[in-house]
Parts: sequence; structure tokens; C-alpha cells
Amino acid sequence: MHANPPPAAPRLQQTNLVEQVADYLSEAIIARHYAPGVRLSEVQLSRELGVSRAPVREAARLLESRGLLISRPRKGFFVRELNGEDLADVFDLRLCYERHAFELLVARFDTEAKVQLSRQVEIMCSLAEGSDDGRKIEADLRFHRLVFEMAGNRRLLKAFDDLSHELRLCMALIERTHAEPERIAANHWPLIEALASGEPERCREEVDYHIGVARDYVIQGLGA
Repeated sequence: MHANPPPAAPRLQQTNLVEQVADYLSEAIIARHYAPGVRLSEVQLSRELGVSRAPVREAARLLESRGLLISRPRKGFFVRELNGEDLADVFDLRLCYERHAFELLVARFDTEAKVQLSRQVEIMCSLAEGSDDGRKIEADLRFHRLVFEMAGNRRLLKAFDDLSHELRLCMALIERTHAEPERIAANHWPLIEALASGEPERCREEVDYHIGVARDYVIQGLGA
């Protein structure tokens, strides 16, 4: 079942077991401890985590709704395998969301917003020197989520959060194959500069370029 040794099973609290199991499985899937296409064993996972099969099954259903797993009748749950069409769909939707978020934010961008985004890029740059791909992915997503938070549209933020589960799978392909994480982190500075310019068209151009580069990296990772 494992592509690599799985992370150490956490000591789960008895409250909110489903979310805890889902978080554990998400982390393991993003880190490719469970390779794409691999079947998850409810029995083995319940034994590893020290819980009954029910929260494992419910967690799997939750991750299916988030696009990380797929279910097959009478066969169980499998780690989702992304193909070129999946990637095109995810990045097409991401581009629509991000264009609108930046369009909203540029009209209200201020010093505090610049400080928050700059601080997050600095965190990304510091993490780029390490080997923890999961933290790099979360820091990258945190930058973009800050943009959505500050854009002021709660439904747009929720839509981005929903898409973020699949984005993590895509970004894991980048971290696995791309040899220049420092460049990935530094590529966020032009987005801040575009927002600071106050020019919506410049923001749109930078967003299109940024998401296009990320899409190309993911496609390279898919073929690796």
C-alpha cells in the first residue's frame, strides 16, 4: 500500500476522529507515501491509527469529496491519479479565481496588505532551502489565501479553499521534480509589485504569467 514508509501514526484524540484521520491521510498522500493509484486498506489504517474502521471510511469519503481519493464499487478507495485533463481543469479554474481576487485586492491594497504578503514570501524563501516539501506547499498556498482573504469576497475565498485540496496534489508534483524551489518562492515578488502599482491590467498580466508558469511546472512533473 505504501510507496514510501508512511509518516508516524499520530496519537489521535477521541473527538473529531474523522478530521484527524483525514488530515493524516492528506499529509501522507501529498508526501506520496501513498502513491497515485494505490488502494487504501481500511483494516490496515485502522490498525495503524488505533481506531475503528468507521472513522477511516468516513475520512476516505471526505477526501473523495476533496478530490484526493476515488472510490470503486466493491473495491474500496484509491489515491487519485491526475492526468493532463485534470490539470487543465484545475489550473483553468484557479486562473479565474486568482484573476478576480487580485482584481478586487488591487483596489484596496495598502501598506498592511503589502507587509503581510511580503512577510509570507520571506517565509517561503526561508523554507526553500530546506527539504520539507509539505511546509513549502502550505506556505505557498498561504500566500495565495492571504490574497483571497484580503480581497473581501467570502464566497470566493471558500471556492479557493475547496480547490486547494487538488492544488496540493498539483504542487506536490512541482516540489518532487523542480530543482529550483528558491525561484518558485521568488516568483511571488512580482505579484506584490503589481498590486502595489495599483494597475488592474498589470495585476492580470502577472497573475496569468504566474499561474501559467506553475501549470507548466506541474505538467513537467506529471511526465517525470
